[in-house]
Amino acid sequence: MSNALKILVIEDNHAIALQIIEFLEGKQWQVDYAANGALGISLALSTPFDLVILDLGLPDIDGLEVCRQIKSQSAVNIPILMLTARDAFEDKAKGFNLGADDYVTKPFEFRELALRCEALTRRQSLYQNQVMQLGELTLNLTEQTVLRAEEGITLNATAFKILLVLVQAHPQPVSRSMLIHKIWGDEPPDSNALKSHIYNLRNAIDKNFAFPMVKTITNIGYKLMLET
Repeated sequence: MSNALKILVIEDNHAIALQIIEFLEGKQWQVDYAANGALGISLALSTPFDLVILDLGLPDIDGLEVCRQIKSQSAVNIPILMLTARDAFEDKAKGFNLGADDYVTKPFEFRELALRCEALTRRQSLYQNQVMQLGELTLNLTEQTVLRAEEGITLNATAFKILLVLVQAHPQPVSRSMLIHKIWGDEPPDSNALKSHIYNLRNAIDKNFAFPMVKTITNIGYKLMLET
């Protein structure tokens, strides 16, 4: 990952947008700007960005819908940092369910915003490597093999894809609907297929180990847990 991040800011409040842009450009980062959701989606899908900073309160398209479209239509996994005045758990959960990677509640410190940008893009750069390490797990993307604590784990292609999505999202949960879309696109199987594959993944990843890594998050979906 280059130190000169390329960031898209989608924010309808012109004054706030200018403050964010000025601060981030002061770090020698490249910043593009969209004042509405439609333009933001268009830019995010046509230009390679390291990160999208997305305000949820947009005038034309709800920020949650903007997040959903970018995550579902982009050929690459672009980290999305939500800006929200909505501090309720339900609003944050909706954002994470649609693929958002992190959030900052307004008003916020610009220094914190920058730190979160750096953390998200650093994590993303690690996931682009052909060998990914998360706790005891090692995923080789080229060979599609998995190790846990140096022990080989046998997974079919679908279970491997599910595990990869969960690793990429860590430490955030992934909603059931997002998992289904990531694995099967616009032609999902019957409603029990995901449960069946998660069951098989748990048997492979957790059965022979004291600490279960695949955790169900009630009313949301699934996430990977690391032993502390």
